[in-house]
Amino acid sequence: MMDGNKLNELRELVEFLKANEIAEFDMEQDDLKVRIKFAGEPAVAAPAGGFDMAHLSRLMASAPAAAVPAVAAAASAPVPAAEVEEKLHEVKSPIVGTFYESPSPGAPAFVKVGDQVEVGQVLCIVEAMKLMNEIESDVAGEVVKRIAASGQPVEYGQPLFAIKAR
Repeated sequence: MMDGNKLNELRELVEFLKANEIAEFDMEQDDLKVRIKFAGEPAVAAPAGGFDMAHLSRLMASAPAAAVPAVAAAASAPVPAAEVEEKLHEVKSPIVGTFYESPSPGAPAFVKVGDQVEVGQVLCIVEAMKLMNEIESDVAGEVVKRIAASGQPVEYGQPLFAIKAR
């Protein structure tokens, strides 16, 4: 159960995300995992794993305060999503760099959602200091989600793909 302060922060977060037209947002802090996804919104995503409550508080301090309808459903909705995601294997970036889904601009992606992959199969490239590092799958299974966007900077340990292992 969330305390009143956390629930108020979550309400403010939802309004902040709506006001800034952010369509998808993930956050993990201690034992709390929140995933917010607005249907029908533009595909602008917040940085994955890059926020904590203190950072959000600073960001939201500049957002206008508004009356917020109850978001108890939003607070409870992420729980089933978190349970489903726990069963997926995340392929994480081993280095800091820039994520690319294809070997060159205009070329088809190494893999797409729904593809079956094998251990050692190249999933993407992470460029670091002009070196192209091929990132390989460490499990066999189906690509369920591409988490990073092509051309996006990625951090060490940041999830790139979610794979349903077989």
